[in-house]
Amino acid sequence: MTDAVRSHGLYKRYGAQVAVAGVDLVVPAGSFAGLVGPNGAGKTTTLSMITGLLRPDGGQAAIDGFDVWRDPVAVKARIGVLPEGLRLFERLSGRELLLYNGRLRGIPKADVEQRAGELLAVMDLTEAADKLVVDYSTGMRKKIGLAAALLHNPSVLFLDEPFEGVDPVSSNILTDVLRRFTASGSTVIFSSHVMDLVERLCDWVSVMSGGHIVAQGPLEQVRGGSSLNEAFMRLVGGSRADGEAGLTWLGAKHGDQPQATATPQDTP
Repeated sequence: MTDAVRSHGLYKRYGAQVAVAGVDLVVPAGSFAGLVGPNGAGKTTTLSMITGLLRPDGGQAAIDGFDVWRDPVAVKARIGVLPEGLRLFERLSGRELLLYNGRLRGIPKADVEQRAGELLAVMDLTEAADKLVVDYSTGMRKKIGLAAALLHNPSVLFLDEPFEGVDPVSSNILTDVLRRFTASGSTVIFSSHVMDLVERLCDWVSVMSGGHIVAQGPLEQVRGGSSLNEAFMRLVGGSRADGEAGLTWLGAKHGDQPQATATPQDTP
């Protein structure tokens, strides 16, 4: 099986803080892959380095066998990226945004117009196509951002928390588009901390904790006969008991609360 993505020893430090501590990420071609981990695990930093948005302090990364930093043009031609906190050209309409991205990619004008129209229809954005992006809802922004990432037909698509803040209708549309994308042999890699979503969508999972990959492989292998959430808690060291410690007062009836006692200076 060929690898769509492979990194070795990716490392990133910010001052005294090590954000990514030697990540060896592997994603087979044609996978619908999830990169999961608690907040602060290093997921966004890892994806930023692999997609060439952030230069690592050490290690290597390759897309379809092309080194991310030695062959940046070849790599960027093969990837689509929907980053977290997506910033768009808000004073363009949705249609104009796609046409602009297509021309930047060097796609012939007629092809861009055809692809833009099809993507707008699939994303249920046809009626909003000539509306300024600044007036789009969160879900609409995610959909137009995904359309822009797909416009040049990449072989690997990177998505950072793509379903965050998205309503169920838009979420279903995004899911259908991504499944069609992987069914064609292309690869999707998305980060999330929502285990139920990853378990429903993915066939390959990589688990990050503390800047390291602590487990990765086919979904069934990683979860090991339990739910992905249970496997995740074992792998990252989550403890329910620790979370409950010291909260004996929570939920107590107000009448059961200890009464404040008067101090000498409070007495008339």
